[in-house]
Amino acid sequence: MSTSDRLIAATQELLWERGYVGTSPKAIQQHAGAGQGSMYHHFAGKPDLALTAIRRTAEELRGTAGRLLDAPGSAYERISGYLLRERDVLRGCPVGRLTMDPEVIASDELRAPVDETIAWLRGRLAGIVQEGLERGEFDRPLVPADIAASIVATVQGGYVLARASGSTDAFDAATRGLLALLAPAPTPPDSLTYATDS
Repeated sequence: MSTSDRLIAATQELLWERGYVGTSPKAIQQHAGAGQGSMYHHFAGKPDLALTAIRRTAEELRGTAGRLLDAPGSAYERISGYLLRERDVLRGCPVGRLTMDPEVIASDELRAPVDETIAWLRGRLAGIVQEGLERGEFDRPLVPADIAASIVATVQGGYVLARASGSTDAFDAATRGLLALLAPAPTPPDSLTYATDS
């Protein structure tokens, strides 16, 4: 791994763990095993490096989610695959956690990749719900944009509840509950006709 890649990876990890303010240039350098000269050779400063790291984190999240949402299967199965995927629940979402960082939110430049990623995810989920509606996979009318917003809110809220309690139980319960609400009703068996004695 190149020095610049090590610096970016270190910044990604530290932003996830400590937030922007808690991620000092010295901590980045120590985490990356790089000197101060190397850092400033590759990046103009902490804001430049942080922006690169946030963009990479956003790209990685879109890649992971995209693979699940583009998988074969019904709309419900693809949404289920996204909600139930393996994740480090107690660490939270590396993109979602940036929305709670006042320094990131105060910067239009740092916030942009976060906004774009959340908007991409909501758009992708809404498209899948729309596909499911067009194929008759859902047994009730759904508003795709509203369902997409609910899915994102459930995941991000589930992370917060899990971190607050120190247990994944709240996250797991939230995703199970949402999937139960979205699940199409089982098809009833064909009615059986019984002959009656005359």
